[in-house]
Formats: sequence, C-alpha cells, structure tokens
Amino acid sequence: MQTVETLNEGLKRAYTLTITAKDIDSKVDVELKRLAPQMKMPGFRPGKVPANLIRKMHGPALTQDALNAAIQEGVQSLVAEKQLRPAMQPSVELEDGYDLGKDAVVKVEMEVLPQVPAPAIDGLKLERLTVPVADEAVTEQLQKFADQQKKWDDAADDYVAAMGDLVTVDFVGKTADGVAFDGGTGTDMGVELGAGRLIPGFEDQLVGVKTGEEKVLNVTFPEEYQEKSLAGQPATFDITVKSVKTAGDSKIDEDLAKSLGLESLEQLSGLLKGQIEQEHNGLTRTHMKRKLLDQLAEGHDFEVPPSMVEAEFNQIWSQLQHEATHEADPEAAMAEMEGERDDYRKIAERRVRLGLLLSEIGQANGVEVSNQEMQRLLAQAAQQYPAEQRQQFMQYVQSEPMAAAQLRAPLYEDKVVDFLFEKAEITDREATREELEAAIESEDGFASGTHVHDHDNHKPKKKAAAKKKAAPADDAAVTDEAPASDAADEAKPAKKAPAKKKAAPVEAETAVTESSPAAAENAEGTEAADAPAKKPRAKKAPTKTEA
Repeated sequence: MQTVETLNEGLKRAYTLTITAKDIDSKVDVELKRLAPQMKMPGFRPGKVPANLIRKMHGPALTQDALNAAIQEGVQSLVAEKQLRPAMQPSVELEDGYDLGKDAVVKVEMEVLPQVPAPAIDGLKLERLTVPVADEAVTEQLQKFADQQKKWDDAADDYVAAMGDLVTVDFVGKTADGVAFDGGTGTDMGVELGAGRLIPGFEDQLVGVKTGEEKVLNVTFPEEYQEKSLAGQPATFDITVKSVKTAGDSKIDEDLAKSLGLESLEQLSGLLKGQIEQEHNGLTRTHMKRKLLDQLAEGHDFEVPPSMVEAEFNQIWSQLQHEATHEADPEAAMAEMEGERDDYRKIAERRVRLGLLLSEIGQANGVEVSNQEMQRLLAQAAQQYPAEQRQQFMQYVQSEPMAAAQLRAPLYEDKVVDFLFEKAEITDREATREELEAAIESEDGFASGTHVHDHDNHKPKKKAAAKKKAAPADDAAVTDEAPASDAADEAKPAKKAPAKKKAAPVEAETAVTESSPAAAENAEGTEAADAPAKKPRAKKAPTKTEA
C-alpha cells in the first residue's frame, strides 16, 4: 500500500492510499481457503468444491469484501504510523472510476485533535457560597406535604362554593356556535377552586355554585392553547355540579408523618432538611464549577477542530429548536434564535475547548472511571427501561464503545472537576438561597457548560464486529408531578400552559458530556477504520390538564 499526504493545514489532514490489486486478490485467496471447507455444491462432496468454482460464483462479492477489509486496515495503519488522533470519524472515499480487479485509490480526510498546552491549574481560587438550612424552609416544606394530604369534607346541599373548595362537575364544552367539540366532554371532574389548573375563568365562575346546580360557563381559550382550532376562541361549558366539598385542616403533626409511612414528625423533618441541604449543595457546586470553568477558559486558548465545534453547535441548536416549539410563539422564538446563531457557535467552540482541556487534565493526573463505577452507571441507566429490555440495553452498551463513552463521560468530567476543586484555594462565604440562585441565573450557563472529550486511547483498534441493533428507545414520559386525583387527570378544559422563561443561551449547568457522536467515538479510540468506504459519487383538543 502506498500512502501520500495531500493536505496538512492546521488540524486538517488528507491522504491518498493506493491499495494494489495484488493485495486485494491475496485477501480473496485467504477468504477462499477459509470458506472452501464450508461450501456445498451439487455434484461435489461437502468441502470439496474447487476454489476456482467458488471464485467464479462468488468472486465479485468476495472481492468487494476484501476491498473493504483492505481499506479498513489501510486507514488503521495510517492512523498508527502517523500517530494521528482523529477528532471525528475520518472521511474515507473510494476514488471515482474504480473497477474490480484494479488498484484502488482511496481518499482519507480528517481533522486531528490539537496538542493541548499543559493546563495551568496552579493558583486556582474559588469562592464557595454556602446556604444554611433555615427552620422556616423546613416548615414550608412540611406545610406543602400537609396541604397535599388534606382531606375533603362533604358540604351541606345548600352550601355555596368558595375559593379553596373542591367542586365535582360533569361538563360539555361547546364552540361559540353551540357545537360540542372533541375532547370537551367529561364526568366527575374534580376542580379545586383557586388552584389555577384550568383555563382562565373556568374556576372563577364556579364560585357560588351549589350541589345539583346547572350552569353555563363562558370562557375564552388562551392564544397559546395546544389545540389550534380552539386557541383564542370563545367557548361555553355546560356544567352540572355533582358535589361541593370543603378542605379539612391540614395539620403538621405525628399523623402527617405516619400517613407518609414514617415513624415520627422528627424523622420527616430530618429527611426534608437533608433534602434541602442536598439541593443547596447542588447549587453551590454548580456555581463553583462555572467559576472554575471560567478561569480555565480565560487561561487557555488553542485551536479546536471545526468538525467538533459543528457537532456541538448542532446539538445545542437542536435542543433550542425543540424548546422553541414549546414557546407561546414558536416562530418568534426561532427568529430570535437565528439572530443569536453566532453567539451559540462561540458557545459551542468554548465547550469543545473546555472539554479537551478537562480531558487533558484528567489524563495527566490519573483521573479514571473504574470498572466498578462503570457497572454502577450501567445498572442505573438500565432502570429507565422495562424489565424485559434491561439486559438487551446492557449488552448493547457493553458492545458499543460510543454508547459506553456517552454513559461514562459525565462521571469522568465530575471527577476531573472534583480533582480541580481539591487543587484550588477555596474560601467560604455564607449566602441565602436567593443570592446563590441569582448568582447562577446571572451567568451564561451554556458558555460554562463543557463537552468532555475523553481521548484516553487514541490508537487504532482491531476491526470491530458488526454493530448490533440499537438499544430500545425509552418511550416513557416522566412528568414532574403526579395528578392530585383521578378526576383531575381526566379534566378536559385544560389550563393554559405556564409562561415559559426565555430560552437562555445555555442549558443551566448541565454538562453535555460526550453527547455528540464525535466525542463519544474518540473516547474509546478511533473506530474510523472500521467504517466502509463511501461508494464513488454518481452524478385534536387536549384531554388532560397540563401539569
């Protein structure tokens, strides 16, 4: 095989590999010898079919397989001999005009990882904002639990419903011209007056009703209502009041704790305090990590592979596009995004650079994810799948380096960050939760995010086995909270969606580690040689309340 370098500019590399017909044919001969004992053909005993007949029948397919194998080996050898560290999977393309039986000319193009300068990690200084847990915060959480556990008492038939009461109704929704619309009919729907779960005006007009009363409610669907045919339109609901109930006292006492399966109020308070402490610690870490990454970004500037930046940008952009579809005015949100496209690309570049930097720091200081930690991650990730699919998922991750890298990378990043925390000079300052949240909110989260590129093993690997079918997709939609009751779950006049905050050019402090194909592949070493060469170019209305 002959290798000629055709491009060496910055991080871009290009080569031409010439694989002789003799080399390809020799691989065909090896494959024929392997297959001959297994071949069957009428008129011949098993395993006695002449090689020339096998070549005549299967020659083109064997030659194509031999060519692909030769190309894979050629790219692997190229990467090893030139000591290349591809940033993304190299582009491997068979030159136009190739015919079986001739020399094959293959074009290989790639971007390589930069030589990251020795990270400057001495002299790091960080401030740790600590938030003590106030008794009032625990009491507030206890009150929320108590309110969730409150009991409803039947009111007298002549009782007039007031805010805070639970009114159970049957209803039929109709458009302005009196036609019932799909999904607008229901029975025994519980409406907690003042809870704000339903469309504007619905709950307010139930104030003053009595058990057995019939009434027509006049409402207007919100402009952002998910059923477009109803959005912004007037409508009526014919309702029949089935019952009115008043809320009993919500007490913070031992019975509350026991109703939650605990032994005492003291135990419940302790658990809630621990939960709040954990939340505070998470916020503190988020703030410290952002400040740490800011210092690293300011102290290091080096060229990064454009292909990795593009992959990271595409990931960010895809997420923002998805979020825009849930805004009140998706088109306006998309237009605003377009105006900030360059800013997001700079964010992507920063994230790639920080990821490479953290990876370099981790490798230089022996940071690793142990097999035991990896198995724990795998077991945790498998829990999101149905029981019958968990084993399939685990086998998939164990056989796919990319999937394993995606799973391992967030923990790897956290361990590198923890290592840097230990090296840094940290001063503590007490703050309120509001101050800490404001400090985080004022920062550019995406810009502080990273994309760890764990390139421990940038060396050629043996040809990988054919990839297995991808793990089953997780179709479960996890909601933030369960409905308060079955009746609430069946409510048809859904409330308007809560106003969403403007999508910041960040995803809070969620580090999108190893989430792009590029970084994931390189986390386990270059698999590019296993990729076959490209062929030559040829010229209704909703039925539930929204939580």
